[in-house]
Amino acid sequence: MNLSMKWLKEYVDIDASPREFAEAMTMSGSKVEGYEVEGEEIRNVVVGKVLKVERHPDADKLVVCSVDVGKSEPVQIVTGATNVTAGVIVPVALDGSTLPNGVKIKKGKLRGVESNGMLCSLGELNLTVNDFPYAIEDGIFLLQEPCEIGQDIQSAIGLNDIEVEFEITSNRPDCLSMIGLAREAAVTFNKPITLHTPEVKGNVGDISSMLKVSVLNTELCPRYSARVVKNVKIAPSPRWMRERLRACGVRPINNLVDITNYVMLEYGQPMHAFDYRFVKDSTITVRNAHDNETITTLDGAERKLSPEMLVICDSEKPMAVAGVMGGEYSGIMDDTNTVVFESAVFKGASIRTTAKKLGMRTESSGRFEKGLDPQNTFPALQRACELVELLGAGEVVGGIIDIDHTDKTPRTIALEPEWINRFLGIELSVDEMVRILKHLGFGCDGKTVTVPSYRTDVLHKADVAEEIARIYGYNNIPNTALTGTANGALTEEQKFRSTINELMRASGCNQVETYSFISPKYYDKIRLEKDSPLRSCVTIVNPLGEDTSVMRTTMLPSMMEVLARNYNNRNPSASLYELGTVYIKNSDESKLPQEDNVLCIGMYGGNVDFFTLKGIVEALATSIGTEELDFEAVTNNPTFHPGRCARVTVGGQTLGILGEVHPLTLENYGLETRAYLASLDVTTLFNARTALKTYMPMPRFPATTRDIALLCDDMLPVLTIEKAIRKAAGKILEKIELFDVYKGKQIEEGKKSIAFSLILRSSEGTLTDEQTDAAMKRILKAMEDLGATLRI
Repeated sequence: MNLSMKWLKEYVDIDASPREFAEAMTMSGSKVEGYEVEGEEIRNVVVGKVLKVERHPDADKLVVCSVDVGKSEPVQIVTGATNVTAGVIVPVALDGSTLPNGVKIKKGKLRGVESNGMLCSLGELNLTVNDFPYAIEDGIFLLQEPCEIGQDIQSAIGLNDIEVEFEITSNRPDCLSMIGLAREAAVTFNKPITLHTPEVKGNVGDISSMLKVSVLNTELCPRYSARVVKNVKIAPSPRWMRERLRACGVRPINNLVDITNYVMLEYGQPMHAFDYRFVKDSTITVRNAHDNETITTLDGAERKLSPEMLVICDSEKPMAVAGVMGGEYSGIMDDTNTVVFESAVFKGASIRTTAKKLGMRTESSGRFEKGLDPQNTFPALQRACELVELLGAGEVVGGIIDIDHTDKTPRTIALEPEWINRFLGIELSVDEMVRILKHLGFGCDGKTVTVPSYRTDVLHKADVAEEIARIYGYNNIPNTALTGTANGALTEEQKFRSTINELMRASGCNQVETYSFISPKYYDKIRLEKDSPLRSCVTIVNPLGEDTSVMRTTMLPSMMEVLARNYNNRNPSASLYELGTVYIKNSDESKLPQEDNVLCIGMYGGNVDFFTLKGIVEALATSIGTEELDFEAVTNNPTFHPGRCARVTVGGQTLGILGEVHPLTLENYGLETRAYLASLDVTTLFNARTALKTYMPMPRFPATTRDIALLCDDMLPVLTIEKAIRKAAGKILEKIELFDVYKGKQIEEGKKSIAFSLILRSSEGTLTDEQTDAAMKRILKAMEDLGATLRI
């Protein structure tokens, strides 16, 4: 919201510099983003009178002007403008002057004739014909304003206002108006406020004979007020109105349109003026749109409406999207003779939904969606009609249509001074609280606070305390030392994630972070099956682009993108990990997706291979105390190499997958080296951890070592054999280590030789040969069951 300081003085007499005003208003709760002095860039530009115009001796398109600028001698200026004649009043940029956008004017010669300045056009002063309708766009600005020769141009044309930009929070729609900010300024500077009550003379006519209004949805439109103005005279607005509109960032158009914009800025109440001749059957109906109904709005675009949208209609068609924008034929035209002024209140949530769905955010919708005061519609309508009479823009027809379904019962809140002082940490008397509240516009008798209708944000006693605190001054509230103790601590899940980070870094991996939203094409790059459930993603409603349009269901493509980027940047090797989130779409689309925490590992280059990655996963599991991991070969995952991929399980639950990336997947990413990926579910890993650490004392008795070489099928996994050995040996098996895998001439085709080193030890005493031999027999029997035999 932009505020005009010149306009503000109509309500409150404030004698403060712009900086002091901005600081005080910010401290009292109305945050000022900044301020700007109109015409500040314009320097040494004055009002001049052209005394004489002569042809340039050496240029047909130039003239030499003698201009009176209020000095002892006229100045000579050469110009190419064709609309300059003797006697006209013009803006003159003298030698050394500065114009907007940093343009500097210095004296010089044009085709041999000295020129001591420049005559200015509207554009050179950063103005348009909307600001001064009598001027021309291409030519010198010929002033018709009452001014003096030699006067600074800023004061001569009213380009000397101070524009203050406020950031209005969504709970204070009343401050989206000059009157609302004037109330805040009055109480901030402890000054009286002068508010005007509109007066409309009207004529002997009766609006009921010209217009009928019905509201079919009173929930979405609790109040609708209308008046009619006939014998309209479309013309430019007076200078004072144009100046105020310009200072508030609104472009002047004509008197009728400017009146609606002026009232919106002054009262914070958006208004609309309908051309009466296009209101079919002189009937206005406020209703919900019909299914597939359309309207062409003022911007020329055809909009498709839906039943939840509220529209303003005549007897046949929609004339406006309520609270957002009028229809193509509802606006004011040059030949408009009779208009209907509309002032209404619509439900904020409905207007926001409509504006968002239609992709139309306007000044009106921005105000309505915050929730406006229904009791403001009538005075705003009266103000608009008063301005019509003041500007001679038409004749106001007698009578008002006011369909009001609002509850006018004022909200009351008990005033609790002791609680407020304790809550704020201050000591303020009841009388001072009452004074502050009354100055803010609240009713207060010392016991009960009556909330004005425009303060929709004040609902509880804490809100009353806030009002008192901001006017009392936050900087005046004494500092209070905090008491009590803080018992904040990390959750077990947070500690677990921290442990994973430490273990991954200890394994030589660097942490990365990627976006949770990706492109659907990423699934094609990792060669995911077309019917894979992982392709069912949560789609982002307002994505930054196609490359970030869905929420990921797997982190593998994100990690592959990082690996490819590192490879393309000529990094010879990379070992990376990410703790991130994947989003699994809920079958009930009205519910939020399931969010799963995932650990993703990626690496390439150096001496890494499948077993390097497998070792990192096993070391991670061992460090957090999970039970033993199981690895099952996977041959049908298109992302991974069919012979170098495994599913990881723990306690019968799937933990994730790891393996070497398929060559075709590598090709999709431009990777010309082997790469390895792992994806592990963090929640499953967390649930499988052993919270209790068991102390194992140093062994008291010596160990016995045995080596065993076995001959088995090539397809029999070593892990299966290892598990069988552990189970058969029982508690006395302290350690098992694979130290040889051999395939060669001495081994028949389809077979392999594997050798383990076993360390056997008992905690009860030294193992005897009988105990050791018994354990080895059990092991060999278990191997026979697997089809493995002792290699001799």
